[in-house]
Amino acid sequence: METLSLLAGGFALAFTAQNLMLALIGCFIGTIVGALPGLGPSNGVAILIPIAFSLGLGPIPSLILLCSVYYGALYGSRISAILLNIPGDDAAMMTCLDGHPMAQKGMPGQALTLSAIASFVGAFIATWGLVFLAPQLVKIALLFGPAEYFVLYVMAFATLGGIMSNNQGKALFAVAVGLAIAMVGSDSQTGSQRFTFGQIYLFDGVSFLVAVVGLFALSEVFYFLEKHHSGTRGDAKQMKIGKLMPKWSTIKSCIPTMGRTTVIGFICGVLPGSGATLGSFLSYSLEKATVDRDGKSFGTGDPRGVVAPEVGNNAAAGGSLVPMLSLGIPGSGTTAILLALLLQLNITPGPLLFSKNPDIVWSLIASLFIANVMLLVMNVPLVGIFTRVLLVPTRIMMPIVAMISVVGVYSLSGSTVDVMTMVGFGLLGWLFRKLDVPIVPIILGILLGNEMEVNLRRAMTISDGEWSILVGSPLAIILWAIAITGFLLPVILGRRVKKRMAAELNETNAASDT
Repeated sequence: METLSLLAGGFALAFTAQNLMLALIGCFIGTIVGALPGLGPSNGVAILIPIAFSLGLGPIPSLILLCSVYYGALYGSRISAILLNIPGDDAAMMTCLDGHPMAQKGMPGQALTLSAIASFVGAFIATWGLVFLAPQLVKIALLFGPAEYFVLYVMAFATLGGIMSNNQGKALFAVAVGLAIAMVGSDSQTGSQRFTFGQIYLFDGVSFLVAVVGLFALSEVFYFLEKHHSGTRGDAKQMKIGKLMPKWSTIKSCIPTMGRTTVIGFICGVLPGSGATLGSFLSYSLEKATVDRDGKSFGTGDPRGVVAPEVGNNAAAGGSLVPMLSLGIPGSGTTAILLALLLQLNITPGPLLFSKNPDIVWSLIASLFIANVMLLVMNVPLVGIFTRVLLVPTRIMMPIVAMISVVGVYSLSGSTVDVMTMVGFGLLGWLFRKLDVPIVPIILGILLGNEMEVNLRRAMTISDGEWSILVGSPLAIILWAIAITGFLLPVILGRRVKKRMAAELNETNAASDT
Protein backbone atom coordinates (compact mmCIF):
# COMPACT_ATOMS: atom_id res chain seq x y z
CA MET A 1 0.00 0.00 0.00
CA GLU A 2 2.86 2.36 0.74
CA THR A 3 4.21 1.84 -2.78
CA LEU A 4 0.84 2.64 -4.32
CA SER A 5 0.45 5.78 -2.21
CA LEU A 6 3.92 6.94 -3.31
CA LEU A 7 2.94 6.25 -6.91
CA ALA A 8 -0.23 8.30 -6.43
CA GLY A 9 1.94 11.17 -5.20
CA GLY A 10 4.06 10.78 -8.31
CA PHE A 11 0.98 11.08 -10.51
CA ALA A 12 0.02 14.26 -8.65
CA LEU A 13 3.41 15.76 -9.54
CA ALA A 14 3.36 14.50 -13.12
CA PHE A 15 -0.18 15.75 -13.82
CA THR A 16 0.72 19.39 -14.31
CA ALA A 17 0.22 21.31 -17.53
CA GLN A 18 3.98 21.70 -18.07
CA ASN A 19 4.84 18.06 -17.43
CA LEU A 20 2.01 16.74 -19.58
CA MET A 21 3.06 19.01 -22.43
CA LEU A 22 6.70 17.91 -22.08
CA ALA A 23 5.62 14.27 -22.10
CA LEU A 24 3.59 14.86 -25.27
CA ILE A 25 6.47 16.69 -26.97
CA GLY A 26 8.92 13.99 -25.89
CA CYS A 27 6.69 11.21 -27.22
CA PHE A 28 6.32 12.98 -30.58
CA ILE A 29 10.03 13.76 -30.97
CA GLY A 30 11.00 10.29 -29.76
CA THR A 31 8.76 8.57 -32.32
CA ILE A 32 10.31 10.63 -35.11
CA VAL A 33 13.85 9.93 -33.88
CA GLY A 34 13.09 6.22 -33.61
CA ALA A 35 11.63 6.10 -37.11
CA LEU A 36 14.85 7.46 -38.62
CA PRO A 37 17.29 4.56 -39.14
CA GLY A 38 20.65 5.16 -37.49
CA LEU A 39 19.63 7.57 -34.74
CA GLY A 40 17.83 5.49 -32.13
CA PRO A 41 16.92 6.32 -28.51
CA SER A 42 20.50 6.86 -27.28
CA ASN A 43 21.20 9.60 -29.82
CA GLY A 44 17.78 11.16 -29.36
CA VAL A 45 18.18 11.46 -25.60
CA ALA A 46 21.81 12.62 -25.88
CA ILE A 47 20.90 15.43 -28.30
CA LEU A 48 18.08 16.72 -26.09
CA ILE A 49 19.92 16.77 -22.75
CA PRO A 50 21.70 20.10 -23.45
CA ILE A 51 18.42 21.52 -24.76
CA ALA A 52 16.66 20.55 -21.52
CA PHE A 53 19.35 22.33 -19.49
CA SER A 54 19.38 25.42 -21.70
CA LEU A 55 15.61 25.72 -21.25
CA GLY A 56 16.13 25.82 -17.48
CA LEU A 57 14.01 22.74 -16.81
CA GLY A 58 14.17 21.23 -13.33
CA PRO A 59 15.00 17.60 -12.56
CA ILE A 60 11.43 16.29 -12.79
CA PRO A 61 10.48 18.04 -16.09
CA SER A 62 13.85 17.11 -17.64
CA LEU A 63 13.44 13.43 -16.77
CA ILE A 64 9.86 13.39 -17.98
CA LEU A 65 10.89 14.90 -21.33
CA LEU A 66 13.84 12.58 -21.90
CA CYS A 67 12.16 9.38 -20.71
CA SER A 68 9.26 10.18 -23.04
CA VAL A 69 11.77 10.53 -25.87
CA TYR A 70 13.27 7.17 -24.82
CA TYR A 71 9.95 5.34 -24.91
CA GLY A 72 8.85 7.18 -28.06
CA ALA A 73 12.00 6.12 -29.93
CA LEU A 74 11.32 2.49 -29.06
CA TYR A 75 7.83 2.86 -30.54
CA GLY A 76 9.13 4.66 -33.63
CA SER A 77 11.86 2.17 -34.49
CA ARG A 78 9.23 -0.32 -35.69
CA ILE A 79 8.00 2.01 -38.47
CA SER A 80 11.02 1.72 -40.77
CA ALA A 81 11.43 -1.95 -39.81
CA ILE A 82 7.93 -2.79 -41.03
CA LEU A 83 7.68 -0.48 -44.03
CA LEU A 84 11.25 -0.54 -45.35
CA ASN A 85 12.76 -3.65 -43.76
CA ILE A 86 15.32 -1.28 -42.18
CA PRO A 87 15.31 -1.35 -38.36
CA GLY A 88 15.35 2.01 -36.62
CA ASP A 89 17.77 0.51 -34.07
CA ASP A 90 19.29 -2.88 -33.25
CA ALA A 91 16.35 -3.87 -31.03
CA ALA A 92 13.98 -3.59 -34.00
CA MET A 93 15.90 -6.05 -36.19
CA MET A 94 13.69 -8.96 -35.21
CA THR A 95 10.57 -6.94 -36.04
CA CYS A 96 11.68 -6.97 -39.69
CA LEU A 97 11.31 -10.76 -39.86
CA ASP A 98 7.51 -10.77 -39.84
CA GLY A 99 6.66 -7.06 -39.91
CA HIS A 100 7.92 -6.43 -43.44
CA PRO A 101 6.30 -9.60 -44.87
CA MET A 102 2.99 -8.43 -43.37
CA ALA A 103 3.46 -5.09 -45.12
CA GLN A 104 4.20 -6.86 -48.41
CA LYS A 105 0.97 -8.81 -48.03
CA GLY A 106 -0.94 -5.51 -48.04
CA MET A 107 -1.30 -5.17 -44.27
CA PRO A 108 1.23 -2.49 -43.26
CA GLY A 109 -1.35 -0.55 -41.25
CA GLN A 110 -2.37 -3.62 -39.29
CA ALA A 111 1.28 -4.53 -38.64
CA LEU A 112 1.99 -1.01 -37.35
CA THR A 113 -1.08 -1.07 -35.12
CA LEU A 114 -0.24 -4.51 -33.74
CA SER A 115 3.30 -3.39 -32.99
CA ALA A 116 2.00 -0.26 -31.23
CA ILE A 117 -0.31 -2.35 -29.06
CA ALA A 118 2.53 -4.79 -28.33
CA SER A 119 4.88 -1.94 -27.42
CA PHE A 120 2.26 -0.53 -25.07
CA VAL A 121 1.65 -3.86 -23.34
CA GLY A 122 5.36 -4.61 -22.90
CA ALA A 123 6.25 -1.15 -21.58
CA PHE A 124 3.11 -0.87 -19.40
CA ILE A 125 3.63 -4.20 -17.61
CA ALA A 126 7.37 -3.56 -17.29
CA THR A 127 6.65 -0.22 -15.62
CA TRP A 128 4.55 -2.04 -13.04
CA GLY A 129 7.53 -4.36 -12.59
CA LEU A 130 9.65 -1.28 -11.98
CA VAL A 131 7.15 -0.04 -9.38
CA PHE A 132 7.35 -3.19 -7.28
CA LEU A 133 10.86 -4.51 -7.95
CA ALA A 134 12.96 -1.35 -7.60
CA PRO A 135 11.99 -0.71 -3.94
CA GLN A 136 12.88 -4.33 -3.13
CA LEU A 137 16.30 -3.94 -4.73
CA VAL A 138 16.78 -0.79 -2.68
CA LYS A 139 16.38 -2.82 0.51
CA ILE A 140 19.13 -5.16 -0.67
CA ALA A 141 21.32 -2.25 -1.78
CA LEU A 142 21.16 -0.74 1.72
CA LEU A 143 23.29 -3.72 2.84
CA PHE A 144 26.10 -2.59 0.55
CA GLY A 145 29.30 -1.21 2.00
CA PRO A 146 32.21 0.38 0.11
CA ALA A 147 33.63 -3.02 -0.85
CA GLU A 148 30.29 -4.27 -2.17
CA TYR A 149 29.77 -1.10 -4.19
CA PHE A 150 33.21 -1.46 -5.74
CA VAL A 151 32.45 -5.05 -6.75
CA LEU A 152 29.05 -3.90 -8.07
CA TYR A 153 30.80 -1.46 -10.40
CA VAL A 154 33.20 -4.22 -11.48
CA MET A 155 30.16 -6.38 -12.24
CA ALA A 156 28.61 -3.61 -14.32
CA PHE A 157 31.78 -3.24 -16.39
CA ALA A 158 32.26 -7.01 -16.73
CA THR A 159 28.75 -7.49 -18.12
CA LEU A 160 28.83 -4.46 -20.40
CA GLY A 161 29.81 -6.43 -23.49
CA GLY A 162 26.60 -8.39 -23.31
CA ILE A 163 25.61 -11.40 -25.38
CA MET A 164 25.34 -9.25 -28.51
CA SER A 165 28.84 -7.74 -28.24
CA ASN A 166 31.32 -8.56 -30.99
CA ASN A 167 34.35 -8.67 -28.71
CA GLN A 168 34.62 -8.65 -24.92
CA GLY A 169 38.23 -7.50 -25.16
CA LYS A 170 37.16 -4.37 -27.03
CA ALA A 171 34.48 -3.75 -24.42
CA LEU A 172 37.11 -3.89 -21.66
CA PHE A 173 39.35 -1.56 -23.66
CA ALA A 174 36.45 0.89 -23.90
CA VAL A 175 35.95 0.64 -20.12
CA ALA A 176 39.63 1.43 -19.60
CA VAL A 177 39.32 4.51 -21.84
CA GLY A 178 36.28 5.68 -19.88
CA LEU A 179 38.01 5.15 -16.51
CA ALA A 180 41.10 7.02 -17.76
CA ILE A 181 38.94 9.99 -18.78
CA ALA A 182 37.21 9.86 -15.36
CA MET A 183 40.61 10.28 -13.66
CA VAL A 184 41.13 13.69 -15.29
CA GLY A 185 40.67 16.59 -12.86
CA SER A 186 41.10 17.12 -9.14
CA ASP A 187 41.70 14.14 -6.85
CA SER A 188 38.63 13.85 -4.61
CA GLN A 189 40.73 13.18 -1.48
CA THR A 190 43.98 15.09 -1.88
CA GLY A 191 42.83 17.87 -4.21
CA SER A 192 45.88 17.41 -6.43
CA GLN A 193 45.52 17.71 -10.18
CA ARG A 194 45.66 14.59 -12.36
CA PHE A 195 46.20 14.52 -16.13
CA THR A 196 45.19 18.17 -16.55
CA PHE A 197 48.49 19.23 -18.20
CA GLY A 198 48.14 22.65 -16.60
CA GLN A 199 44.87 23.39 -18.41
CA ILE A 200 42.41 25.17 -16.11
CA TYR A 201 39.55 23.86 -18.24
CA LEU A 202 40.35 20.33 -17.07
CA PHE A 203 40.57 21.08 -13.34
CA ASP A 204 36.92 20.07 -12.86
CA GLY A 205 37.26 17.01 -15.06
CA VAL A 206 35.54 16.21 -18.34
CA SER A 207 31.87 17.17 -18.61
CA PHE A 208 29.47 14.24 -18.82
CA LEU A 209 27.21 16.00 -21.27
CA VAL A 210 29.96 17.09 -23.63
CA ALA A 211 31.26 13.52 -23.78
CA VAL A 212 27.79 12.00 -24.22
CA VAL A 213 26.69 14.32 -27.03
CA GLY A 214 30.01 13.98 -28.83
CA LEU A 215 30.33 10.20 -28.55
CA PHE A 216 26.74 9.48 -29.54
CA ALA A 217 25.20 12.22 -31.65
CA LEU A 218 28.18 13.86 -33.34
CA SER A 219 29.92 10.56 -34.10
CA GLU A 220 26.78 9.57 -36.02
CA VAL A 221 27.20 12.70 -38.15
CA PHE A 222 30.86 11.91 -38.87
CA TYR A 223 29.94 8.33 -39.69
CA PHE A 224 27.41 9.62 -42.21
CA LEU A 225 29.93 12.00 -43.77
CA GLU A 226 32.26 9.08 -44.35
CA LYS A 227 29.55 6.95 -45.98
CA HIS A 228 28.26 9.83 -48.18
CA HIS A 229 24.62 8.72 -48.09
CA SER A 230 22.24 10.71 -50.21
CA GLY A 231 18.65 10.70 -51.29
CA THR A 232 15.64 9.60 -49.31
CA ARG A 233 15.44 6.83 -46.79
CA GLY A 234 13.20 4.56 -48.74
CA ASP A 235 10.01 4.17 -50.67
CA ALA A 236 7.57 4.55 -47.81
CA LYS A 237 5.54 6.97 -49.92
CA GLN A 238 4.78 4.21 -52.41
CA MET A 239 3.27 1.96 -49.75
CA LYS A 240 -0.26 2.75 -48.67
CA ILE A 241 -0.92 2.26 -44.97
CA GLY A 242 -4.37 0.82 -45.64
CA LYS A 243 -6.56 -0.62 -42.91
CA LEU A 244 -5.24 0.15 -39.44
CA MET A 245 -7.18 -2.10 -37.06
CA PRO A 246 -6.52 -5.84 -37.23
CA LYS A 247 -9.33 -8.30 -36.53
CA TRP A 248 -10.16 -8.97 -32.91
CA SER A 249 -9.37 -12.65 -33.49
CA THR A 250 -5.83 -11.67 -34.52
CA ILE A 251 -5.33 -9.55 -31.41
CA LYS A 252 -6.78 -12.31 -29.23
CA SER A 253 -4.37 -14.89 -30.68
CA CYS A 254 -1.45 -12.63 -29.75
CA ILE A 255 -2.42 -12.18 -26.07
CA PRO A 256 -0.55 -15.31 -24.83
CA THR A 257 2.49 -14.16 -26.80
CA MET A 258 2.36 -10.78 -25.08
CA GLY A 259 2.29 -12.41 -21.66
CA ARG A 260 5.24 -14.72 -22.26
CA THR A 261 7.51 -12.22 -24.00
CA THR A 262 6.89 -9.48 -21.44
CA VAL A 263 8.51 -11.64 -18.77
CA ILE A 264 11.45 -12.50 -21.04
CA GLY A 265 12.05 -8.88 -22.05
CA PHE A 266 11.78 -7.53 -18.52
CA ILE A 267 14.32 -10.01 -17.19
CA CYS A 268 16.73 -9.12 -20.02
CA GLY A 269 16.34 -5.43 -19.17
CA VAL A 270 17.04 -5.89 -15.46
CA LEU A 271 20.29 -7.76 -16.18
CA PRO A 272 23.07 -5.22 -16.88
CA GLY A 273 24.61 -5.67 -20.31
CA SER A 274 21.65 -7.48 -21.89
CA GLY A 275 19.34 -4.72 -23.04
CA ALA A 276 16.51 -4.45 -25.54
CA THR A 277 18.34 -6.18 -28.40
CA LEU A 278 18.72 -9.43 -26.48
CA GLY A 279 15.18 -9.06 -25.11
CA SER A 280 13.84 -8.74 -28.63
CA PHE A 281 15.86 -11.67 -29.96
CA LEU A 282 15.06 -14.06 -27.11
CA SER A 283 11.38 -13.12 -27.18
CA TYR A 284 11.14 -13.86 -30.90
CA SER A 285 13.22 -17.04 -30.76
CA LEU A 286 11.46 -18.58 -27.77
CA GLU A 287 8.03 -17.66 -29.10
CA LYS A 288 8.89 -19.20 -32.45
CA ALA A 289 10.00 -22.39 -30.70
CA THR A 290 6.76 -22.40 -28.67
CA VAL A 291 4.08 -21.76 -31.28
CA ASP A 292 5.77 -22.44 -34.63
CA ARG A 293 7.51 -25.76 -34.16
CA ASP A 294 7.27 -26.74 -37.82
CA GLY A 295 8.88 -23.44 -38.87
CA LYS A 296 6.29 -22.64 -41.53
CA SER A 297 4.58 -19.61 -40.00
CA PHE A 298 7.14 -17.24 -38.47
CA GLY A 299 9.07 -15.27 -41.08
CA THR A 300 6.14 -15.15 -43.47
CA GLY A 301 4.15 -12.35 -41.86
CA ASP A 302 2.79 -14.02 -38.71
CA PRO A 303 1.28 -11.35 -36.40
CA ARG A 304 2.78 -13.12 -33.39
CA GLY A 305 6.20 -12.63 -34.98
CA VAL A 306 5.56 -8.88 -34.96
CA VAL A 307 4.21 -8.81 -31.42
CA ALA A 308 6.92 -10.92 -29.76
CA PRO A 309 10.01 -8.72 -30.44
CA GLU A 310 8.11 -5.47 -29.88
CA VAL A 311 6.87 -6.62 -26.48
CA GLY A 312 10.35 -7.91 -25.66
CA ASN A 313 12.30 -4.77 -26.46
CA ASN A 314 9.85 -2.40 -24.75
CA ALA A 315 9.67 -4.58 -21.65
CA ALA A 316 13.47 -4.64 -21.58
CA ALA A 317 13.51 -0.83 -21.73
CA GLY A 318 11.34 -0.65 -18.61
CA GLY A 319 13.43 -3.32 -16.91
CA SER A 320 16.67 -1.44 -17.59
CA LEU A 321 15.44 1.43 -15.41
CA VAL A 322 15.29 -0.89 -12.38
CA PRO A 323 19.05 -1.21 -11.76
CA MET A 324 19.64 2.41 -12.75
CA LEU A 325 17.27 3.84 -10.16
CA SER A 326 17.82 1.33 -7.36
CA LEU A 327 21.54 0.56 -7.71
CA GLY A 328 22.90 3.41 -9.84
CA ILE A 329 23.93 0.86 -12.53
CA PRO A 330 22.41 1.48 -15.99
CA GLY A 331 20.97 -1.53 -17.76
CA SER A 332 21.37 -0.10 -21.28
CA GLY A 333 23.07 2.60 -23.29
CA THR A 334 20.14 4.99 -23.04
CA THR A 335 19.82 4.56 -19.27
CA ALA A 336 23.55 5.33 -19.04
CA ILE A 337 22.77 8.69 -20.65
CA LEU A 338 19.87 9.22 -18.24
CA LEU A 339 22.29 8.43 -15.42
CA ALA A 340 24.56 11.19 -16.74
CA LEU A 341 21.61 13.58 -16.59
CA LEU A 342 20.91 12.70 -12.95
CA LEU A 343 24.56 13.15 -11.98
CA GLN A 344 24.68 16.49 -13.78
CA LEU A 345 21.69 17.54 -11.67
CA ASN A 346 23.62 16.51 -8.52
CA ILE A 347 21.22 13.61 -7.99
CA THR A 348 22.88 10.29 -7.19
CA PRO A 349 20.91 7.23 -8.31
CA GLY A 350 20.91 4.31 -5.93
CA PRO A 351 19.19 3.25 -2.71
CA LEU A 352 19.31 6.72 -1.15
CA LEU A 353 17.49 8.18 -4.15
CA PHE A 354 14.23 6.61 -2.97
CA SER A 355 14.55 8.16 0.48
CA LYS A 356 16.17 11.51 -0.36
CA ASN A 357 14.36 12.27 -3.64
CA PRO A 358 11.15 10.22 -3.67
CA ASP A 359 9.36 12.96 -5.62
CA ILE A 360 11.78 12.52 -8.53
CA VAL A 361 11.55 8.71 -8.56
CA TRP A 362 7.78 8.39 -8.36
CA SER A 363 6.97 11.30 -10.68
CA LEU A 364 9.32 9.70 -13.23
CA ILE A 365 7.59 6.32 -12.91
CA ALA A 366 4.17 7.99 -13.15
CA SER A 367 5.29 9.83 -16.28
CA LEU A 368 6.21 6.49 -17.88
CA PHE A 369 2.61 5.34 -17.51
CA ILE A 370 1.40 8.62 -18.97
CA ALA A 371 3.87 8.46 -21.88
CA ASN A 372 2.77 4.91 -22.71
CA VAL A 373 -0.86 5.93 -22.99
CA MET A 374 0.07 8.99 -25.05
CA LEU A 375 2.19 6.89 -27.40
CA LEU A 376 -0.56 4.34 -27.97
CA VAL A 377 -3.14 7.04 -28.67
CA MET A 378 -0.70 8.97 -30.86
CA ASN A 379 0.86 6.14 -32.86
CA VAL A 380 -2.30 4.57 -34.23
CA PRO A 381 -4.15 7.52 -35.81
CA LEU A 382 -0.99 9.54 -36.65
CA VAL A 383 1.03 6.70 -38.11
CA GLY A 384 0.65 8.18 -41.61
CA ILE A 385 2.37 11.37 -40.44
CA PHE A 386 5.23 9.49 -38.81
CA THR A 387 5.85 7.42 -41.94
CA ARG A 388 6.45 10.61 -43.92
CA VAL A 389 9.51 11.24 -41.75
CA LEU A 390 11.15 8.35 -43.62
CA LEU A 391 11.16 10.55 -46.73
CA VAL A 392 13.49 13.16 -45.16
CA PRO A 393 16.87 12.92 -46.94
CA THR A 394 19.77 11.92 -44.71
CA ARG A 395 21.83 14.79 -46.09
CA ILE A 396 19.30 17.18 -44.51
CA MET A 397 18.76 15.29 -41.27
CA MET A 398 22.42 14.96 -40.24
CA PRO A 399 23.26 18.69 -40.42
CA ILE A 400 20.22 19.32 -38.22
CA VAL A 401 21.57 16.82 -35.68
CA ALA A 402 24.97 18.55 -35.76
CA MET A 403 23.43 21.99 -35.36
CA ILE A 404 21.29 20.94 -32.38
CA SER A 405 24.31 19.32 -30.74
CA VAL A 406 26.53 22.39 -31.11
CA VAL A 407 23.86 24.90 -30.07
CA GLY A 408 22.81 22.75 -27.12
CA VAL A 409 26.32 22.34 -25.71
CA TYR A 410 27.29 25.99 -26.31
CA SER A 411 24.11 27.25 -24.65
CA LEU A 412 25.04 25.50 -21.40
CA SER A 413 28.34 27.25 -20.73
CA GLY A 414 28.94 29.68 -23.58
CA SER A 415 32.34 28.06 -23.95
CA THR A 416 33.87 27.33 -27.33
CA VAL A 417 36.23 24.94 -25.54
CA ASP A 418 33.23 22.75 -24.69
CA VAL A 419 32.21 22.73 -28.34
CA MET A 420 35.71 21.78 -29.49
CA THR A 421 35.89 19.07 -26.83
CA MET A 422 32.56 17.74 -28.05
CA VAL A 423 33.94 17.62 -31.61
CA GLY A 424 36.97 15.76 -30.29
CA PHE A 425 34.74 13.18 -28.61
CA GLY A 426 32.73 12.95 -31.83
CA LEU A 427 35.87 12.08 -33.77
CA LEU A 428 36.85 9.57 -31.08
CA GLY A 429 33.41 7.99 -31.28
CA TRP A 430 33.64 7.81 -35.09
CA LEU A 431 37.06 6.14 -34.88
CA PHE A 432 35.83 3.62 -32.32
CA ARG A 433 32.80 2.81 -34.46
CA LYS A 434 35.12 2.05 -37.37
CA LEU A 435 37.17 -0.22 -35.11
CA ASP A 436 33.99 -1.82 -33.73
CA VAL A 437 34.74 -0.63 -30.18
CA PRO A 438 31.51 -0.08 -28.20
CA ILE A 439 30.72 3.43 -27.01
CA VAL A 440 28.52 2.68 -23.98
CA PRO A 441 31.39 1.30 -21.82
CA ILE A 442 33.29 4.56 -22.32
CA ILE A 443 30.32 6.57 -21.09
CA LEU A 444 29.81 4.28 -18.11
CA GLY A 445 33.50 4.47 -17.26
CA ILE A 446 33.31 8.28 -17.22
CA LEU A 447 30.15 8.21 -15.11
CA LEU A 448 31.14 5.60 -12.53
CA GLY A 449 34.93 5.95 -12.48
CA ASN A 450 35.12 8.44 -9.63
CA GLU A 451 32.58 6.59 -7.48
CA MET A 452 34.43 3.33 -8.10
CA GLU A 453 37.71 4.92 -6.99
CA VAL A 454 36.15 6.50 -3.90
CA ASN A 455 34.59 3.22 -2.76
CA LEU A 456 37.82 1.30 -3.32
CA ARG A 457 39.73 3.85 -1.23
CA ARG A 458 37.12 3.68 1.54
CA ALA A 459 37.26 -0.11 1.57
CA MET A 460 41.07 -0.06 1.79
CA THR A 461 40.93 2.49 4.61
CA ILE A 462 38.43 0.39 6.58
CA SER A 463 40.51 -2.80 6.15
CA ASP A 464 43.84 -1.05 6.73
CA GLY A 465 44.99 -1.98 3.26
CA GLU A 466 43.80 -5.59 3.27
CA TRP A 467 42.53 -6.54 -0.19
CA SER A 468 40.63 -9.47 1.28
CA ILE A 469 37.83 -7.07 2.20
CA LEU A 470 36.74 -7.19 -1.46
CA VAL A 471 35.71 -10.83 -0.94
CA GLY A 472 34.93 -10.52 2.74
CA SER A 473 31.13 -10.84 2.63
CA PRO A 474 28.68 -13.29 1.02
CA LEU A 475 27.15 -10.42 -0.96
CA ALA A 476 30.54 -9.48 -2.40
CA ILE A 477 31.22 -13.10 -3.35
CA ILE A 478 27.84 -13.33 -5.12
CA LEU A 479 28.59 -10.13 -7.05
CA TRP A 480 32.02 -11.46 -8.07
CA ALA A 481 30.38 -14.67 -9.29
CA ILE A 482 27.85 -12.69 -11.35
CA ALA A 483 30.65 -10.53 -12.77
CA ILE A 484 32.74 -13.53 -13.84
CA THR A 485 29.71 -15.32 -15.28
CA GLY A 486 28.57 -12.17 -17.08
CA PHE A 487 32.00 -11.75 -18.64
CA LEU A 488 32.48 -15.37 -19.71
CA LEU A 489 28.93 -16.09 -20.88
CA PRO A 490 29.11 -13.82 -23.96
CA VAL A 491 32.43 -15.43 -24.89
CA ILE A 492 30.79 -18.86 -24.77
CA LEU A 493 27.34 -18.06 -26.15
CA GLY A 494 27.74 -14.73 -27.93
CA ARG A 495 28.88 -16.02 -31.33
CA ARG A 496 26.26 -18.76 -31.29
CA VAL A 497 23.47 -16.27 -30.56
CA LYS A 498 24.66 -13.81 -33.22
CA LYS A 499 25.03 -16.55 -35.81
CA ARG A 500 21.53 -17.75 -35.12
CA MET A 501 20.19 -14.21 -35.30
CA ALA A 502 21.99 -13.55 -38.60
CA ALA A 503 20.77 -16.88 -39.98
CA GLU A 504 17.15 -16.01 -39.22
CA LEU A 505 17.53 -12.60 -40.84
CA ASN A 506 19.18 -14.05 -43.96
CA GLU A 507 16.62 -16.84 -44.18
CA THR A 508 13.73 -14.40 -44.05
CA ASN A 509 15.32 -11.98 -46.51
CA ALA A 510 15.96 -14.83 -48.94
CA ALA A 511 12.34 -15.96 -48.63
CA SER A 512 11.07 -12.44 -49.29
CA ASP A 513 13.26 -12.12 -52.41
CA THR A 514 11.90 -15.28 -54.03
